Amino acid sequence: MAESGMVYLVGAGPGDLGLVTLRARELIQRADVLVYDYLVHPDLVDWVRSRCEVIYVGKKAGFHSMPQEEIEALLVKHAEAGQQVVRLKGGDPYVFGRGGEEARALAENDIPFEVVPGITAALAAGAYAGIPLTQRNTSSSLMLVTGHEDPTKHELQVDWPQLGALKNTTLAIYMGMSRLPDILKGLQSGGLAADTPAAVVQWASLGRQRSATGTVSDIVARAAEAGLKAPSIIFVGDVVRHQESVDWFEHLSLFGRRIVVTRTRSGNSALRGKLEHLGAEVIELPLINVVPAVDRDMLVEVISELGMYDWIVFTSANGVRIFFEHFYQAFDDIRALGLLRFACVGDATAKEIERHRVKVECRPKVATAEALAKAMIATGSLDSAKIVTVTGNLNRDILVKKLEEARAIVDTLPLYRTEKLDLSENAAAHDFRERGADAILFASSSAAEAYASQADSLQLSEEAKQPLLGSMGPQTSRTLKELDLTVDFESQAPGLNALVDALISRLNES
Repeated sequence: MAESGMVYLVGAGPGDLGLVTLRARELIQRADVLVYDYLVHPDLVDWVRSRCEVIYVGKKAGFHSMPQEEIEALLVKHAEAGQQVVRLKGGDPYVFGRGGEEARALAENDIPFEVVPGITAALAAGAYAGIPLTQRNTSSSLMLVTGHEDPTKHELQVDWPQLGALKNTTLAIYMGMSRLPDILKGLQSGGLAADTPAAVVQWASLGRQRSATGTVSDIVARAAEAGLKAPSIIFVGDVVRHQESVDWFEHLSLFGRRIVVTRTRSGNSALRGKLEHLGAEVIELPLINVVPAVDRDMLVEVISELGMYDWIVFTSANGVRIFFEHFYQAFDDIRALGLLRFACVGDATAKEIERHRVKVECRPKVATAEALAKAMIATGSLDSAKIVTVTGNLNRDILVKKLEEARAIVDTLPLYRTEKLDLSENAAAHDFRERGADAILFASSSAAEAYASQADSLQLSEEAKQPLLGSMGPQTSRTLKELDLTVDFESQAPGLNALVDALISRLNES
């Protein structure tokens, strides 16, 4: 049998990517196997290495969940095969996350494991809904309790009347929406006053967050009126009175707006992050999947002769990630790059390069191949320079052509290919078809082309909201118009910040 691997039971936090711990991110990025649940933010899955095996075991409408016993067996199997396994769970693995059961199963099979805490949903729901969970003189204790009773037990696990008799206590109830009337009845039978403040917070910390406040006597009706369902946290206690005065998240400029981002590459979406920080609910349509497709012979030749090149050029963050994965397999010292100079298109690509403490020496303000070629030519360094461009199967030849016209010697290194995705069963596409959005943002011509190619799979229902279409700039707008798509607003300057500014301005007009 192979040497035993390791299992990490990792809390992914409540949803907001900014609330994920540094330890969690580090483990995700070096995992051999990632096993994750429904409540985990989808962008976390994009942090894995290209060769990591990703396994979904969560519960969601339209998908079958894996039984707990099978999940535990899966963890044991991969660890016994010598792999590093990350079991990623929403919130904290030891707070109503069944992490304890998985830890016991690993211990019984002599599998080494580590538990990485995460921010549990109640803490995030309180902070993001403006509800301080403790307050001097009114609430000196906090009780976390589950409203989901084990159907195999014949006796109640939670004594609701006893909890209703507690004084100066905030109750944070998980998984209680389906039994909320019974829970409140039980609390009142223990002496809890009907006018005690109460609140329900759904999808805490995300752009889709919604909340309702009231009292024990009317919170069921208020939550139903607001359309709140699971996953939600229910708060009961005097601290809810502070919600209106200290709320901050639901007052952000894009809170309550549904914005579609057309994703044409894997990895984290910088645009999505900017929108979510402003309170938007972001629907990210994964129109194209990017997968490694390495020309091994060319890779070996380029890696072994890096010192012979003057420039290396990247047109996407995908190419950067895959290149450095292979670079570090060949070298353990970044100095093996020698005097190689880096050029790239786009903020996300530059950020990915700079993660390796490498300076980007040439990056145009406008994120196009033509602009990159012009910027490189302006350096005056291309005559007889040897350049390697890292490409995918859909890269345009214009960059190479213009560099060669400037008397550079250009090699291409194919590292990935893009594939059109089937959106018929995709959850984000289904949500978009049913509900629509306030706006769709196109950050590149390739995004516009990918969206148009998937038009049949993105037809909106009659009840869906018709979105405005926003463009990054003139070139993207031209592509949209060529595809017979209306441009409702356009960024007035290069960069994602200007695109977001144009979005806010247009939405304010309407």
